[in-house]
Amino acid sequence: MTTDELDIATKTNVPARNDETPVQYVNELTTLNLGPTHPATHGIFQNILQMDGEKIVSGEQTIGYIHRAFEKIAERRPFYQITTLTDRMNYCSSPINNMGWHMTVEKLLGIEVPKRAQYIRVIMMELARIADHLICNGILGVDTGAFTGFLYLFEERENIYEIYEEVCGARLTTNMGRIGGMERDLSPTAIRKIKEFLVRYPKVLREFENLFNRNRIFMDRTVDVGGISAERALSYGFTGPNLRAAGVDYDVRVMNPYSSYQDFEFDIPVGQSGDTYDRFMVRNEEMWQSLRIIEQAINNLPEGPYYADAPQYYLPPKQEVYKNMEALIYHFKIVMGEIDAPVGEVYHAVEGGNGELGFYLISDGGRAPYRLHFRRPCFIYYQAFPEMCVGSTLSDAIVTMSSLNVIAGELDA
Repeated sequence: MTTDELDIATKTNVPARNDETPVQYVNELTTLNLGPTHPATHGIFQNILQMDGEKIVSGEQTIGYIHRAFEKIAERRPFYQITTLTDRMNYCSSPINNMGWHMTVEKLLGIEVPKRAQYIRVIMMELARIADHLICNGILGVDTGAFTGFLYLFEERENIYEIYEEVCGARLTTNMGRIGGMERDLSPTAIRKIKEFLVRYPKVLREFENLFNRNRIFMDRTVDVGGISAERALSYGFTGPNLRAAGVDYDVRVMNPYSSYQDFEFDIPVGQSGDTYDRFMVRNEEMWQSLRIIEQAINNLPEGPYYADAPQYYLPPKQEVYKNMEALIYHFKIVMGEIDAPVGEVYHAVEGGNGELGFYLISDGGRAPYRLHFRRPCFIYYQAFPEMCVGSTLSDAIVTMSSLNVIAGELDA
């Protein structure tokens, strides 16, 4: 061994090389913080990974970076004012959150919503599901190095937001609908935009699938990556596309129909291996099924009122407030939160963009919930993320997280 080699070995604590005795290197694990400032974690997820080279040995996630205590805030608000909290959970599909909350309160109050309002809700919720899935799959393409597909789909999200804007005046946090029905009926312009979307979007979605479904690079990055078995998924409490990708055909819209979902024909797509590719494919197929549901609903939209006859809970039309004393009184009492709800305990769930979105509500007969709990699907399945990444590479962890569609607002609430 030369003098230079001896100096280097001394400084680095590596045993001096002997041509007759091989050096024994000790494997050391590296601790890596994946997030919360990593672009692929969207700035608010932290995962402390133990790495053996490029392989993940174990991981521990940290949540709560945008926890806003929505459940406790809701317990000090009148029921109708809680809508604005719900659409800030999964902000990629706000109307589903809004409708789920309204149906929960309607169950407590015993309000029967007219058929027309139920169909309008279905249309809005399925548009929201498409908006949610196209963001997830489009960003998954970006995380695997393909930007074009994301641009194709993101333009269509803007068209969905224009429909939202026509229906309720908002785009992202929609505050859509009211307890007892919809705030307003579908206008001719809204119906026209929905029908135009039904013609336009299938072409874009087919083009997107042509870019990804059989793309060799995309498949190499996603097939057999981040897989989970049906048994493990069920033990964690998975629901939604992530559970269906593992082969379990559980869908709240079918198992416990609400808002007239039993009137529509659609299929429940399922995968086999529960890997990243299966999650991608399930969400793609669910967008096709949502288009089927919207088409059936818009073509068979019932006549009749778009809100229930429940003046003590549903804000009366403004023109009635100006000329009718009873309407003015109800308007004042609702806005000021002066109407008590009956005593009761209810749970209602809808099929959110990420799975079963549930609301557990306890009323003590007051003007606000006594206790309220949101069942957020993201909070449940994100717990499985470290297990799904063990043995994979760091780059695999990125696409696994992307395919789970973890929405921070829903995770932390």
